[in-house]
Amino acid sequence: MFPSEGTIASAFASHHPLSQPKQSQIPEAAGLKKREPFPAWSVIEDTKKKADVLAKEATRELDLASQKAQAKAGKIELFSPKYYAACTVGGLLACGLTHTAVTPLDLIKCRRQVDPLLYKSNAEAFRTIRGAEGLRGVFTGWGPTFFGYSAQGAFKYGGYEYFKKFYSDLVGVENATRWKTSLYLAASASAELIADVALCPFEAVKVRMQTTIPPDIRSTFTGISGIVNKEGVAGLYKGLYPLWGRQIPYTMMKFASFETIVEMIYHYLPGQKSDYNKGAQTGVAFTGGYLAGILCAAVSHPADVMVSKLNANRQAGEAFGAAMSRIYKDIGFRGLWNGLPVRIVMIGTLTGLQWMIYDSFKIFMGLPTTGGGPAAEKEKK
Repeated sequence: MFPSEGTIASAFASHHPLSQPKQSQIPEAAGLKKREPFPAWSVIEDTKKKADVLAKEATRELDLASQKAQAKAGKIELFSPKYYAACTVGGLLACGLTHTAVTPLDLIKCRRQVDPLLYKSNAEAFRTIRGAEGLRGVFTGWGPTFFGYSAQGAFKYGGYEYFKKFYSDLVGVENATRWKTSLYLAASASAELIADVALCPFEAVKVRMQTTIPPDIRSTFTGISGIVNKEGVAGLYKGLYPLWGRQIPYTMMKFASFETIVEMIYHYLPGQKSDYNKGAQTGVAFTGGYLAGILCAAVSHPADVMVSKLNANRQAGEAFGAAMSRIYKDIGFRGLWNGLPVRIVMIGTLTGLQWMIYDSFKIFMGLPTTGGGPAAEKEKK
């Protein structure tokens, strides 16, 4: 009926405020468990540890794949046929994958260039296309985009590496160092001149597919066949001159400004480029590429608008000059800048990702990343 003496003594005994009861004194029946003071921190730490483990595993697998690829390809000497082949594959991946990924932005840009009154904003354009044509409609034109820009990227990057070395050898090491920006401009222009011949047929199909509502071309190669049947092979190349007008200045700015920006970044960073690991070097490549892309978009945008207009509205048998004059009269100088904000976002992201993918592939194959001087200077080192 009454508590025992031991229980009373325990209840009224003096305790130090910081003293902890022994484990044996905690009633098991109470079901009390030890709790972490901040459970959310514990979850974050666990997630971070798991992410670190996955990242290390992914890095290990990537390194193994890189070693296997390098062993299979053999040693790749700088400026050898194997080197240019590797650069060609890197360019194919860099341009083909990135341009295809931003097809929805390209679709909206092209439609707003051809008809500025079609959509009030990019967000409205996306909602309208999604509502009318579904998710598949948002990616209208992805096929010719993938094939066209894969071919273009292969010739562009592989050709740039080739012409950079070719012109460097022509002028000599000292002049190549002195005139390095001119060297970048000449090499990139020469590469793009060839690359656009490969791109042009696919660009013609892409623009017609994207600017016809609803699209009357359902696949890349049926689109090419249809244009050839109606207009001959020349129909695939009627946008070549404005394409050169858009892409050659774009690529000259893209490569020359990238090389210059990357060189400036390493100049302001402590240490030398070789002091930084692969991840840091690809991060520099993305930053340099994004900044270069903004400049590219501004330089090439009027020609980009004209390419879209010519492919969509050029009349059969109409001369190139006459078509450009008619279109310019319709849209005026201001019309040449339709869609510029969305193109800046698109091209900045594209260019940054392209350089990151390209340099990542070069690292994967055991090659040095891009940037840091003319080809002859690198060879001398």
